Amino acid sequence: MAFTTALSGLNAASNNLAVTGNNIANANTVGFKKSRSEFADVYATSLGGVSNTTPGAGVRVANVAQQFNQGNLSFTDNNLDLAISGEGFFTLAKSPTEVNDLSYTRAGEFKLDKDGYMVNNQGNALLVYKPNGTAVSDGFSVGVTQPVQINTLTGLPAATDTVELVVNVNANDTIPTAAFDPTDNNSYNSQTSVTIYDSLGSPHTLTTYFVKGASTAATTDWTVNHYIDGTDAANAVGSGTMVFDSGGKLITPANGTFTLNNYTITPATGAADIAIGDMNYFGSTQVQQKFSVNSMRQNGLPAGRLTGIDIDDEGVIFARFSNGGSQTVGKVALTRFPNVNGLAKLGDTSWGQSANSGEPIRGEAGSNNFGGIQSGALESSNVDLAAQLVNLIVAQQHYQANAQTITTENTIMQAILNI
Repeated sequence: MAFTTALSGLNAASNNLAVTGNNIANANTVGFKKSRSEFADVYATSLGGVSNTTPGAGVRVANVAQQFNQGNLSFTDNNLDLAISGEGFFTLAKSPTEVNDLSYTRAGEFKLDKDGYMVNNQGNALLVYKPNGTAVSDGFSVGVTQPVQINTLTGLPAATDTVELVVNVNANDTIPTAAFDPTDNNSYNSQTSVTIYDSLGSPHTLTTYFVKGASTAATTDWTVNHYIDGTDAANAVGSGTMVFDSGGKLITPANGTFTLNNYTITPATGAADIAIGDMNYFGSTQVQQKFSVNSMRQNGLPAGRLTGIDIDDEGVIFARFSNGGSQTVGKVALTRFPNVNGLAKLGDTSWGQSANSGEPIRGEAGSNNFGGIQSGALESSNVDLAAQLVNLIVAQQHYQANAQTITTENTIMQAILNI
């Protein structure tokens, strides 16, 4: 009867109205993906098939399909906010301790929980690939995922083993008449100091004394004496001779490098001996100008505290420390599926794997068809509000038309019954 056909149309229109209303309600939901109602006609079939004169039995809702097209990126002031530009989902664990219960989302509103883990508003932990070391060049164990914990990190100290010192020694200086003695400033021409660090991050002072030596028509010698933390003989860690040619260029040692003796820390603190393997003066000169230090660099670091987090477009998470150091703490793990429309809808703007979605494909941002990651941004809902309002009008007319079918059928039935 036409009543049944019209009723199926009302149900279909009601579903369309509900889906459109849900889209409109989530127009400002980060990472939300709009849906659409998809319909199919209904025919009563028999062993002989559908007759050419069969009018049909109405309509049914075949699917409520989500549309995973890209939403616009909105930039924020929080660098823990993440957005994916392109394919892929953030991989989430139910909690930092329940890492095998996974879900997937495009909503990157992450923050730190009380234990320093990066989580979303529901407490789901962001999973990252485990770093193989402290630098990007060490790589990541792709396939080995773990929650990322941030604010418990400290900037580990690094012992100094290389010092680079580029100086100019004055060609006009005279040769000291007194034997070298670091306590007698008449026994050397110039000095300079640099702060270095032991394995526990404690600072020490490396002082270099420059003593002009013999000259020939082609070369001039300079003796360099190195002391750490004082001028006693126990603090001497090595000396060497630099030779400059007549143009003021350093020619000996050829690479400008001396190896110093180990320095034993007294009193003992538990730190390892300081071993300056490379004391490099490459680029130093001897010209007729006052002594100057043109460049000074050492590779040690004191202990530091966490000062910030940076995330690059490949999803590498860097921790920055007050000692000037940095450390990689993970690489955001992205996941995609052969059939995203087959994902199970879990709510809270997240999805789960299902039999229809296919197996998850893990990957890294910017590779293997995965999109890039934008820190300090969020992906907005992909709902076009104007289009949804138009669809709302169409769905309303659809509903009213089917209601009119019922009214008309009722009028006909009343006419027949009143004969």
